[in-house]
Amino acid sequence: MGAKHIPGIPEQTDGAFHDTESRKNYQVSGSAARDFQILKDRFFAINHWKDYCGKGSADFKVFNSDGEFVSRIPKKGDHIRIDIPGPGDFENKGYDWVVITEVSDQYLQDNELESFTIISFPCSSPKNEDGKVAHFYSSASSSSFRIARGIDFISVGIYGRNEKPNFRKKNLLNKIRSFLISFGGFARFTKIEWKCVADSLLDF
Repeated sequence: MGAKHIPGIPEQTDGAFHDTESRKNYQVSGSAARDFQILKDRFFAINHWKDYCGKGSADFKVFNSDGEFVSRIPKKGDHIRIDIPGPGDFENKGYDWVVITEVSDQYLQDNELESFTIISFPCSSPKNEDGKVAHFYSSASSSSFRIARGIDFISVGIYGRNEKPNFRKKNLLNKIRSFLISFGGFARFTKIEWKCVADSLLDF
């Protein structure tokens, strides 16, 4: 079974992928629209995702292009610092980094009325001038985060595309880490982590 085709989400061409989705259905008219406002606030509060998922989950923090921590709605060019449980990136103080390449409210499909999407790619730390990707996946990999509302539902989707290990690192331990996370048991763990995020954002 191949990756889902979703307008606005990068196409799957090479490597691994995942489609992680959660949905909440409603029978009372207007309830979906009301709760979608709560979901939207949570969705853009990336700094607090760990609060919704619990202590054993990854920690996400938003930084601007200058590497300064920010507490606001994320925008294109911002960076997300990820602290996943277990061994971190040995060259970047234990953190993985992605850059936000798009924040949009388009790409409606089927019976959706409203949607928001954040697309990100692995990148270097904003304060690291060597340009080397600080992530266990390569720079061609993407993670897209999407929320949507219909008349009688709201949903969260997290979509990984073209996931390949980042072997362009000098540190041997980082190369081993990239391999283990990409192809070893940690690959399943990361999918469980995304499912935790999707479910928790919908848990009011």
